[in-house]
Amino acid sequence: MSVQADRLTTANITLRIPKDYHDEPVISRLVSEHGLVVNIGAAMMGEDSQEEGWFKLELRGKQSQIESALVFLEELDLEFWSNDRPTDEMW
Repeated sequence: MSVQADRLTTANITLRIPKDYHDEPVISRLVSEHGLVVNIGAAMMGEDSQEEGWFKLELRGKQSQIESALVFLEELDLEFWSNDRPTDEMW
């Protein structure tokens, strides 16, 4: 594994969760399966909503973990947008 893949970094994304995924633990899986720290900066989704939900997420972890998590979201065919480029952390 490269040194770059082991560096801690942060990525900010906006994630759209379609109504078909409301019962799926998508954000929880980013933590449990990909080892990320996830901060929800903003969210818009009602408890009994029949519409899609939107989340602004800050993903923190190793570069390789973030890349793996983004592939996971793509494999689920979920839409997301990067709000910035990953940056190296000083911690």
